[in-house]
Amino acid sequence: MTNWIVALVLAYAIGGVPFGLLLGFARGVDIREHGSGNIGATNTMRVLGKRLGLLAFFLDVLKGAVPVLVWGFIISAAARPDLPAGEAFKWLGIGVATVLGHIFPIYLRFKGGKGVATGFGMFLGFWPWVTPAALTALLVWLVCLKATKYVSVSSIVAACALPIAITGFAVAAWPAQTTLVGAWPFVLVGSLIAALVIVKHRPNLRRLREGTEPKVGAERNADNDAGSGHTEPDR
Repeated sequence: MTNWIVALVLAYAIGGVPFGLLLGFARGVDIREHGSGNIGATNTMRVLGKRLGLLAFFLDVLKGAVPVLVWGFIISAAARPDLPAGEAFKWLGIGVATVLGHIFPIYLRFKGGKGVATGFGMFLGFWPWVTPAALTALLVWLVCLKATKYVSVSSIVAACALPIAITGFAVAAWPAQTTLVGAWPFVLVGSLIAALVIVKHRPNLRRLREGTEPKVGAERNADNDAGSGHTEPDR
């Protein structure tokens, strides 16, 4: 139990590292003063450009995945198709700690990002239990983004698709490695994370209703805006 509590604290600390903000500082820009003011990968891309935005996304995914993968290795989760619910919830707790660290980072007075990339990394890290479902959610995100051009809409739809995908893969695998009985903790926590993502996107939903939510492509002039010190309003 002591080791697990230490792992929780470390996972939260890792999750709280604001990579988008740090990349902005490396360019002499505080991304909180530009675009939407968010420290996540989407605003990083809008303010610093596509290359650094994708780097921020990758790093946010990585910080969600690594703590989960490490704990999964410690408990030999991949070799335990009958993982007890108690062990599953402990494992899930490590992932949730990384997401909460990103959304409520102690380093930034608990004002962080929306947790989408870190949450995606978290579920990728549950190898082999949830990784295929996480990749399916990513595919849903990409298809939705291509269709709507809205990152916010794509993130919400993909988050809602995740617990459905977990259930689907559990049904398909039963009675093999991932059984319906073993999958329910992941379905439950996936549903709670989806709800959290929706809550964090309330301002985006309001802007969608008002018709003022920016589409993908708003970041094209970001390098010029950041270089000139211009602050784009949070539309």
